[in-house]
Amino acid sequence: MTDPQIALLMLGLFIFVVFLGFPIAFTLMAMGLGFGYYAYFEPTRMWRGYNRLVRDDADWWSQTDAWFGGFFNNNVFDLFINQTFTVMSNEVLTAIPLFLFMGYIVERANIVDRLFSTLNVAAKRMPGSMGVAALITCALFATATGIVGAVVTLMGLLALPAMLHARYDRSFACGIICAGGTLGILIPPSIMLIVYAAASGVSIVRLYAGAMLPGLLLVGLYLTYVIGRAVLQPSIAPRPTDEEVPDVPFGKLIVMIATSFLPLAVLIFAVLGSILFGLATPSE
Repeated sequence: MTDPQIALLMLGLFIFVVFLGFPIAFTLMAMGLGFGYYAYFEPTRMWRGYNRLVRDDADWWSQTDAWFGGFFNNNVFDLFINQTFTVMSNEVLTAIPLFLFMGYIVERANIVDRLFSTLNVAAKRMPGSMGVAALITCALFATATGIVGAVVTLMGLLALPAMLHARYDRSFACGIICAGGTLGILIPPSIMLIVYAAASGVSIVRLYAGAMLPGLLLVGLYLTYVIGRAVLQPSIAPRPTDEEVPDVPFGKLIVMIATSFLPLAVLIFAVLGSILFGLATPSE
């Protein structure tokens, strides 16, 4: 098989196995070992000792031991061990599980739920208010954690039913969740930027500083699009009724903002501020 054919086979097999429900991490590991074994497969070199024992008519135990020794005499296993230790000793990559843990804490603290409810009330008079609230919540959650899957999953369970109940167009509502959920790829502290920094050797602080403005511009473009579509096509994003989003006194709204937005804002400024100003590394 040629290299392009192997690449297409890997892609098709990966998609097929993931759709079967297998975990992505173990799927990638198995594919790497399998196709790596194929790439370094040299039967003449690997089973040289086994073939010699067969010619010498050695006992079956020696032949079996030599066969298994030849089977594991493949460079892919050396690469697997070396890469494992290389990744585990990379100080930049240690920030990934820590950011995942931080995102889990934010999710379990119910901050995102309160933030979406508060923004939904605050933007009630705005066209496409629920879509705007969902996008801002996605952006803030991504800024606090840097992960994508949790944002899409959580907002899909939280904001999507609310928008559909408010008679939003299904494709429009799903597009808002998908677009907002993927902001974590670009907005610091993005885990994708951490992986890129470790692979390319570029400073993660410079990557974060360079990605900040494009991420905010992307959020602004998404908000402009949602508001514009809601103005031009009110039927796809109707204004919420008082039963769906009740009016709240100004004083209570301030309290809601203080209890939902301020904790997340403190976390964002503490994480990004310490990284961008050089006070701490992403892992710290």
